[in-house]
This record gives sequence, C-alpha cells and structure tokens, in this order.
Amino acid sequence: MDQDEHRLHASSFGAAAVAYAEHRPDYARAAVRWALRPAPGPRVLDLGAGTGKLTAALVALGAEVVAVEPDPAMLTELRRSLPAVRALPGGAEAIPLPDASVDAVLAGNAMHWFDMAVAGPEIARVLAPGGVLAGLWNVMDDRAEWVARLARVSGSAAVGPRDTSASWRAETAYTHLPKDGTATRFGAPEQAEFPHGQRRTADSLVATLATRAGVLVMPRRERETTLDRIRAFLASRPETARGEFTLPMLTGVLRVRRL
Repeated sequence: MDQDEHRLHASSFGAAAVAYAEHRPDYARAAVRWALRPAPGPRVLDLGAGTGKLTAALVALGAEVVAVEPDPAMLTELRRSLPAVRALPGGAEAIPLPDASVDAVLAGNAMHWFDMAVAGPEIARVLAPGGVLAGLWNVMDDRAEWVARLARVSGSAAVGPRDTSASWRAETAYTHLPKDGTATRFGAPEQAEFPHGQRRTADSLVATLATRAGVLVMPRRERETTLDRIRAFLASRPETARGEFTLPMLTGVLRVRRL
C-alpha cells in the first residue's frame, strides 16, 4: 500500500462512525490488563481512540483516561457514548498533551495507521519514564474451520492478514518501528493474545465487516458484491445461518517500554 492509499484507508472511518460504534467489538479485559501491567501509573492515553471501544474498557478498569482521535465524526461518537472522558482532537503525529503526562499509550486497531517516524518520538515525549506503548488488535480466530473459510470468502480487503489469528503476530511485530529506519524510542516488543468473542447475527457480522477500511474505500458496486458474497456464505453455514452465534476472536497485544 503506497502512502496515498494508506492515507485514504486511514481517513475512511468517519463516514461510517455510527456503524463503527454499533458493530465493532470491544477488547478482551485480560488483554487490556496485560497491556497496562508494566505501566508506572494509572494515566492512560487512548491514541486513535475512534468511537471509544478501547476507551470504555480502560474506564471500566479504573484508568485515568484521556482519548485522542483525529476524525471529527468518530470523536463525536466517542463523546456521545463516554461524556465523562476527556476527549481531544489530534493524532499520533501531533499529540495535544504535555511532556511525560501519561504512564501508558494504548492504541486499539490503530497503531498500524501511525507514521512511527513522527509518532514514535511524539509518543515517547508524552510518556513518563518507563511508560508503556501497546497496540491491541481484535482478530478472528481462524483455527475454527468456518472462520478460516469466511476469511477466504471475504477477501483481503475485508479480512486481511492482520485480522486473523494465524498471522497477526507476524503482521504487527514491528508496528512500533519507524519505517524509515531511524532509531526507535522503545525496547524489545512482547506479544500476547487473549480469548475473546462477539455475539453476532449474519446481518450484524456483515455490517461489522462493512466498517473495515478496505471495504469502505471500495467503489459502491464492488462493495455490494463483496458483502453479498459474505452474506451468502454465512447463510450457507450451520454455524451462522440461524439466529445469534459467537464469532470466535482473540485480542492480540504488542507491548513495548519507553527507553
């Protein structure tokens, strides 16, 4: 993906902010706790916070949370659902917080959109000494045969390599590193994964996949064809054809410490 395409994908979510808030999953609490475990204090920045899926988990765990999100529509949804949370416009490359003001920076399904050559020093700037940077990704557990087939049927625009348990580790292992080869501000990465799941129907799972960036940027006819193909597959499977089911998932975490 070249830089222009990357920017197009990264900026695609605002048009689907309401659907994103309704259909995207939350994060396994055990994963959030593991991400925060080495943090020297309770102050947490949810960076690229979207509509507040991760923010809500952090609040529930008692963290002192500030959320930063660049898209106005996503930020509006976050403020609507979590009015008590301090939520600011901004991005990973220009964080509107003072130096050493947080103990951890977490990013839910967002770190892969950051330009770490710029964002890395910014994140290090706002982190206290010994602070933690962690990226969390909700991925489909494709050890289940029907989920593996769903991933193939959906195509990489809807379910990419980063979105499955088989390959998320390899796809995210270097997400914290600048792509221009400059020195990182963080130590060696650790990765862990935690069981998770989401109650879905065939229609709501299709609606969830429709909020993926690769689908959002498709031409309308291609998007409709893709979603119809997924819908037909779900209707053909005993696991998903009748009423509610649990989509098997994992929350994967990449965790590094500030040097």
